[in-house]
Amino acid sequence: MDETSDTRQRLSNRIEEKQRAIRAYLGRERPRRTRLANTSIVGSALAAAFTAGPAVGGTGFTNAVAELFNLSDDSVVWRGLCLLAVICSVAAALATNFATSHSLADRVSAAETCSAQLEGLQVALNFGHIEIEEAVKLYQQYSTQVAFVET
Repeated sequence: MDETSDTRQRLSNRIEEKQRAIRAYLGRERPRRTRLANTSIVGSALAAAFTAGPAVGGTGFTNAVAELFNLSDDSVVWRGLCLLAVICSVAAALATNFATSHSLADRVSAAETCSAQLEGLQVALNFGHIEIEEAVKLYQQYSTQVAFVET
């Protein structure tokens, strides 16, 4: 094997290694991103729903619920609903902040883009459609976009 073929193979191996690391990262972070987004959406919706009854129905609503559950005081109803609304609202806020503070959506998008770029580079490298020096520069350029993905 000549030096060019050896260098080409070593670069190909590095690309494969980086792609494995990106796939592992995406396997962990895509579900996490989805869970945080869903928690935020559901928590916000539930908080609104818990406050809608007393807001729209007023004392008639709280009295009816108190009678339904055999509660002596309708204030227990609105206090319970307000507490549930606060809990859901806090959960939604935390999920949103966890997702944005870690730039999770941006990082997942960058990893997906890098994976596609590396796939194209791997094909060009394997079929000899790119010079090694250019391939190395592109590999470095693509890899720096996902410095947060450890190999």
